Amino acid sequence: MSLNQQGTVDVLAIAAHRDDVEQTCGGTLLRMAARGLRTAILDLTRGEAGTRGSATEREAEANAAAKLLGVSWRGALDLTDGAIENTLENRIKIVRVLRMLRPRVVILPYWQARHPDHTIVATLGYEACFLSGLSKLDSPLWSALEADHTPYRPFKILYASLYADVRPSFVVDITPYIEQRHAALMAYTSQYANQQSGSGLFVPEEEIRERTFAEARHYGQLAGVRYGEPFVQKEVGLVDDLTLLPVQSI
Repeated sequence: MSLNQQGTVDVLAIAAHRDDVEQTCGGTLLRMAARGLRTAILDLTRGEAGTRGSATEREAEANAAAKLLGVSWRGALDLTDGAIENTLENRIKIVRVLRMLRPRVVILPYWQARHPDHTIVATLGYEACFLSGLSKLDSPLWSALEADHTPYRPFKILYASLYADVRPSFVVDITPYIEQRHAALMAYTSQYANQQSGSGLFVPEEEIRERTFAEARHYGQLAGVRYGEPFVQKEVGLVDDLTLLPVQSI
C-alpha cells in the first residue's frame, strides 16, 4: 500500500481516483515537497471501472506519478470505483490511514463536482477526519480499529477547487513546478495517450497540455503569478500583519 517508508507526513491529499490529485493539486504537492515537507496521496479506489486502462495499469502509473511529485507515501483503498458510499466502514478505512500518517493538512476534492465520487469524497473525507479524533465509538468496526493507532485529527482541511465554478480562498503559486506537474499527469498513459477506447469522452493527447496550462494560468493571474492552483477553506482566515498580505489590489 505504501510508496517509500511509512511515517508521519505534513500534507495528505485524498482523492477518489488515481490521477485526480495530479490534475487538481499536483503542483502544490511539488511546492510543499520543495519546502522540505513530507507529502502523501491516498486514492480511495483502484480505477477498476474506468473506460480506459485496468486497475493494475493505473497502479503502476500512480506509483510513477508519485515519484515525479516527490511524495513520501502513496496508497489506495478498495472502495468501489464509480459508486463510493459514505459509510462507517469506509470512513474507518480512511481513519486508519489518518492515524498512521497523522497529517497536519488534508486536501479533499471540492464538494460540488460532475463526478458523484468526487462530491461524496469531500464529505466522506471530512467525516473521517472528524471520526479520527474520537477515542470511543459503539461499533464492532471501531473496536477493531482502536487497537491500531491513537486518536488523531488533522489541523487543517482544504478543498482543491480547480474544476469548480467558485472563487478560491487562495491560490498556490506552482510556476516553478508546472512542467513536473504536467509530467506526473502524463504518466497515466492508459488514460491520456490517444487511443480508440473512449475517444469521444477524453481530450485528445495533443490538447491536454494546452488545456491544463490554461487552467493553471487563469488561477495564477488571479493571484498575480504565472501558474497557480486554487483552494477553498470553509473557515475564516487570520492575519497578523496587514503589510505582509500578498497579491496587489490595484
